[in-house]
Amino acid sequence: MRRVNGGSLVYYQAESWASCHNVVHGIFTRLGGVSQAPWASLNLGGTVGDDLDAVNENHRRMYACLDVDGERSCTVWQVHSADTVVVHKRVPNRRWLARADGMVTARPGVPLTMRFADCTPILLHDPDHAAVGIAHAGWRGTVLGAGVSALRTMQDAFGTRPQAVLAVIGPSIGPDRYQVGDEVVEAVRQAFGVVDELVRRADDGSAYLNLWAANRLALERAGVSQIEVAGLCTASHTDEFFSHRAEAGRTGRFGAVIALSE
Repeated sequence: MRRVNGGSLVYYQAESWASCHNVVHGIFTRLGGVSQAPWASLNLGGTVGDDLDAVNENHRRMYACLDVDGERSCTVWQVHSADTVVVHKRVPNRRWLARADGMVTARPGVPLTMRFADCTPILLHDPDHAAVGIAHAGWRGTVLGAGVSALRTMQDAFGTRPQAVLAVIGPSIGPDRYQVGDEVVEAVRQAFGVVDELVRRADDGSAYLNLWAANRLALERAGVSQIEVAGLCTASHTDEFFSHRAEAGRTGRFGAVIALSE
């Protein structure tokens, strides 16, 4: 991915999407906001204990950086599911559309926004049908198929062909830092039918899950071949990203935004 300095804000964009002029997107770092420690500084999470005025200002800065209309932005209450909603517009007098972990839209000028702090951002773009999607996948969302759910919803709603989709697997906790228990290893086995490709065993027997490889494999099995993987570990780069695991749960949330240009 390409690191972009947007003034005080810093974000990442897919290098493989450079020619996609009808898509606006960014996976933002924690830099350039107004929140104080431990949420310093571009915290987009409104339920982690931060001052809500600061969170709102951080949102305003993020949307302004991408030159999209924050008043039209849509989000969901993320619950570690594989549920996806089709987005047409914001619901009046509500902060979120539904309890879900994926959103898709073919409406220009409607930004889709989600928040992360180790879980995997998955961005999808269908250039043939001018549609985009975003998903949030921790280990539960990964084994449930959150990214594939967004893809299938795009197929049903817009006629998307997986072969045409451009996908991005963004920064998340990496395979060297994401230690998991045996119940997660078994869930991976049940979901993927393989373990060795996705879980590394350390010398002491502890297991480490590769979220990047697992989500890539899920998308590939669903027919997507054009996949860019950021390969950036949030737990190893807390100077740029919030990490729930590395910061013992007391931290903020970084944002990812995708929209179709008007």
